[in-house]
Amino acid sequence: MKLPVVARSLAFVSALAMVPIATAGMAQVDSRVAPEFAKLFATYQRIKASYVDPVDDDKLIRGAIDGMLASLDPHSAYLDGADLQRLETLIDGNYSGLGLSVVMEEGAVKVVSPFRGSPAEKAGIKAGDFITHLNGKLIYGGDLDDAVSQMRGPAGTSINLTIFRPGSEEPIETTVTRGVIELEPVTHTVADGGIGIITVNEFSRDVGADVYAAWGDIQKEVGGKVNGLILDLRSNPGGSLDEAVALSDLFLDEGRIVSQRGRARGESITYNSETMFRGQIAPNVPLIVLIDAGSASASEIVAGALQDHRRALIMGERSFGKGSVQSLVPLGDDAALKLTTARYYTPSGHSVQEGGIKPDIRVPQISDPDMERRMKYQLRESDLRGHLINEADLKDDDLERDLKADPRFSQTSEQLKEQGIEDFQLDYAIKTLRRTTASSVALLK
Repeated sequence: MKLPVVARSLAFVSALAMVPIATAGMAQVDSRVAPEFAKLFATYQRIKASYVDPVDDDKLIRGAIDGMLASLDPHSAYLDGADLQRLETLIDGNYSGLGLSVVMEEGAVKVVSPFRGSPAEKAGIKAGDFITHLNGKLIYGGDLDDAVSQMRGPAGTSINLTIFRPGSEEPIETTVTRGVIELEPVTHTVADGGIGIITVNEFSRDVGADVYAAWGDIQKEVGGKVNGLILDLRSNPGGSLDEAVALSDLFLDEGRIVSQRGRARGESITYNSETMFRGQIAPNVPLIVLIDAGSASASEIVAGALQDHRRALIMGERSFGKGSVQSLVPLGDDAALKLTTARYYTPSGHSVQEGGIKPDIRVPQISDPDMERRMKYQLRESDLRGHLINEADLKDDDLERDLKADPRFSQTSEQLKEQGIEDFQLDYAIKTLRRTTASSVALLK
């Protein structure tokens, strides 16, 4: 199997796509909005003339731009200087910092998820935590980019974090040493019984090729037939749309992978299998995809495609629910708009916006002793202020998790620990594959 020689665009579902924009197009203004621009200009003039302190033009213009974008949705933003550079380095897959995916919620910096193996994860920071102070300085009500900038820094330097964790009575004080975040987008292991496990941590460059290479390594390590495969997309915040398509294409030999629909010309696109790879890998191997509330955008594209084509069993918790595409619109050499330009849809036409991907088998992470407390305050797209509304007008029960007791999941984290089970979801997926295959090898422990 070979990668086709094609031009790989930078289309991102949780980051960006490079989009050219004509200067003439920017200059065109609908005459109906002229009175609103007059109000904006009048406000600018009044501030310049009467505000108690002198105000720079840059501050006012940046504030106006930020305000416009903030009124749209949580994922649109103006980027320049260090902000734009940070995004570009994140796309490349390495930077110096703590290794956190964060959002601003009600003026507070909330952790979506720590990257696996990152300094933040090693320090015990968890999804759903609120960071209130950096080096003793209150950051509540501040700017998210400023908070992220403070958490970034040279590897080997430390920063003190004060964390509020829902369910805990006292704030948590912790010191985290920054590191070079080599995200290692793809890792793999082999479980007893010939079960391969491929973990995709985020969708940066070459993830499709990396998963293909991991599959080859698993085949060599097994030394025979691979009896089952687990694709672990938990806590994967997304990334490149191209790489989501490439990864899905590995496991599909025909049909639609994802489509996107937008208002602007060129924003309505359909992606089909064999776009990146010809043929499929592991065609006769049972496949389980693990997802959770931290699985967003590109992760949801892969899970949705494999679920709709019935190529994989989706297991875990309902995903984040980010069904929008952001494009990077250059504004000169050192600034850009990260603008939501389209919604994306699974092969069956399902939008994951708000509702996310519902697993075929819901499996809670009962090996986590804080599971119930964190589930109560878990963050999803539908919780973000100003999020895009799903066009299907989802009902409340589509957004709520199933709270019915399941006798399969009645064990406590302490009981599982005594059995040597530290990751119940992964353990459950492995045991499911062992029961699924007819091979006696897969039944071995």
